[in-house]
Amino acid sequence: MRLMMEVVIPVEKGNAAVSDGSLQKAFEDFEKEAKPEAAYFFVREGKRAALFIFEAKHQGELVRLNEPFFIALHAEVRVTPVLVAEELQGNLQVKA
Repeated sequence: MRLMMEVVIPVEKGNAAVSDGSLQKAFEDFEKEAKPEAAYFFVREGKRAALFIFEAKHQGELVRLNEPFFIALHAEVRVTPVLVAEELQGNLQVKA
């Protein structure tokens, strides 16, 4: 299943993580593990944020992928299943 993960990092913890290298390590570790098809980095409500699109075969994988962000960065993590246009079109059924 294709998932979208948004990670929002508190400012103080993010500042410390940039200084000690743990922010970059957390993102690099995630990218090695999840192999996202897309990764975007931006500011959300004045906080550092990232958005990843990746595939997961089992929901249990999320524990392994989320926990480093919680532990190392005190991040808020939101995960949402997503579809590409072809998947949406292939599954839409209009009933008259």
